[in-house]
Amino acid sequence: MPKTGGADEALNRVNANSKPSDLRITDMRVAEIVGAPFTSALIKIYTNQGIVGLGEVRDGASATYALMLKSRLLGENPCDIDRLFRRIKQFGGHGRQGGGVSAVEIALWDLAGKAYGVPIYQMLGGRFRDKVRVYCDTDADKPSGTETGKRLKQRMELGFTFLKMDLGLAQISHIPGAVVAPAGVLDGFRTHASRGRARTLDERRARNAAYDAQNVPHPFTGLHFTEKGIDLLDQYIHEVREVIGYEVPLAIDHVGHISLQDGIRLARRIEKYAPAWLEDVIPWQYTEQYRQLQQATSVPICTGEDIYLKEGFEPLLNSGISVIHPDLLTTGGILETKKIGDAAQDHGVAMAIHMAESPIAAMAAAHVATATENFMALEYHSADVDWWDDIVTGVPKPLVKEGFITVLDKPGLGIDDVVDEVISLHLQPGVTGIWQSTEHWDNEYSWDRTWS
Repeated sequence: MPKTGGADEALNRVNANSKPSDLRITDMRVAEIVGAPFTSALIKIYTNQGIVGLGEVRDGASATYALMLKSRLLGENPCDIDRLFRRIKQFGGHGRQGGGVSAVEIALWDLAGKAYGVPIYQMLGGRFRDKVRVYCDTDADKPSGTETGKRLKQRMELGFTFLKMDLGLAQISHIPGAVVAPAGVLDGFRTHASRGRARTLDERRARNAAYDAQNVPHPFTGLHFTEKGIDLLDQYIHEVREVIGYEVPLAIDHVGHISLQDGIRLARRIEKYAPAWLEDVIPWQYTEQYRQLQQATSVPICTGEDIYLKEGFEPLLNSGISVIHPDLLTTGGILETKKIGDAAQDHGVAMAIHMAESPIAAMAAAHVATATENFMALEYHSADVDWWDDIVTGVPKPLVKEGFITVLDKPGLGIDDVVDEVISLHLQPGVTGIWQSTEHWDNEYSWDRTWS
């Protein structure tokens, strides 16, 4: 019986240079970059058939999180994505600790797609949309809402149809009478812990001190907005809306390490400005506090960028929040984020996606967004990074055009390669090269079973 046209077409898409059943992982290497917009580690997983998979460790995380997994992957078929993920997922965790597992998982999907000649979104079930809406995240580092509004207006003129800005402690901590704080506490929030290697002992001490100060959960800092502080934040967003109008959604981030009660006060005050959401007001672990926060305001409440695995989201999905905000480079990667989105939809919760890295992370997120029905918008934090589009080849330039990413019908992530000449100009301090040998990780071993 002759093959159908559809079967012939499918067979023709399979990489003629690849026999997927015989594909084996042979190496993993990294390139640690900075400024796209933060620090991150790009990874390549190599195979015996010349196909290379691309992944990325989350911004601010160590490449070690990925490299420690290398010996557990060598010799394996990268197309066995779920089996390998189940083997390594115990080595991930919340926040940046999920970065290594997620980077590897993304690279495995890229390899499988390239081996079979299929885009990742198709392997996830196909398209819900042809273009992925991007929201432009813009740091509110201007002294007035009017100036920040003008900056956001420039984003709108570039075609962005969804915006986000900061509103909180950072805008008012320097103003007398705006914040109540125990002596010395605010100093810790005015100094940001550096991302990347510390070159001297003094740098390490300063970084660790800043980290310790900012690692105190919100309920325990003793920080509170005064009525003057709330008035100033109200005025700031009022000035922004006066410039940009109300036609474009505006999400709010980086409120600061404040209490639940102050989060409620701020949320109620800014309801009249119709925020798209208010993000990460308190640590995501305090599920009951999130329930109280959402019940106290009409502003949609959002969190989730630091949660690892689908089961990490389950208590939050029962809290009544309006928007979840996973980051593929923390959740465990592509399939886990797709599962998270589908679970959120079952609870009537929308999904935005957090992303603050290179086009590799952006394309991974775009494939998930393409294949997930309740997706709302994907973060883009690199509008001012003029070399961001030059990091990779094979995708449209600019990748983000008029506020959208178009996912092409190309195998895997759709990226051809990383441009070494570009990333070599943007290495993290202390990094001496790219894609260097990692053979010292080849024989790393432990008996990893977590039960007896």
